[in-house]
Amino acid sequence: MGLLPVIAIFLGTRQLLAEAFRIPSGSMEPTLLVGDWLFVNKLRFGPHIPFTSHSLPGYASPKRGDVTVFISPPQDETIRMSPDQVTPTLVKRIVGVAGDTLLMHHGQLAVNGVVVPSPNSFVLPDAVADTPQAIFTWQHQIEIRGSRFGPPVPAPSLHEWGPVVVPTGTFFMVGDNRDDSVDSRYYGPVPRANLRGTPMFVYYSYDPERGVDYFRAVTAIRWRRLGDWIR
Repeated sequence: MGLLPVIAIFLGTRQLLAEAFRIPSGSMEPTLLVGDWLFVNKLRFGPHIPFTSHSLPGYASPKRGDVTVFISPPQDETIRMSPDQVTPTLVKRIVGVAGDTLLMHHGQLAVNGVVVPSPNSFVLPDAVADTPQAIFTWQHQIEIRGSRFGPPVPAPSLHEWGPVVVPTGTFFMVGDNRDDSVDSRYYGPVPRANLRGTPMFVYYSYDPERGVDYFRAVTAIRWRRLGDWIR
């Protein structure tokens, strides 16, 4: 077999079936750790058609609770991991689907009036998390008034915002490590067309803060994480 067919098969598989993804930050701890490498199932939501905003049909619909890989909506320069990453590929959890009402009070997330516990115990001090930030004011565009959930928060902060309603055709993403995650609270709901798939399992993992310098990939392998299915 020539080189070109091999390349075509590789690129086709990567684009349509499954793709490797590396976790660069702690925003999804403890579900996903920095240094985890995942296989992403692209068939579930439907493979994305290159150079378009369309996808082929999948065998399942995105639902609340799914860990999802997606293309971020445009990000403000103040929250980008690097200046040129305007729309990076991210992994977060779907906490709200179209029509859901979301709010956060004293750091507790509620979806349709039901509190959703945080998978992570890390909590920022009130002096930081309760400080209003201008980057959250976009939420006024989808806030709901006159509902049983009370009036909208006039000056949203990390721990105090909403109620907001997830628009049709979009999903609200939040990291499991909520106080250390840049997610839909900052850049808004994610359009369905931006979803790329769901992580299946950890095929490789190493601790970037342990082992031998420059050789951590082989001296700090997290053997117990290899093969872990992601939920």
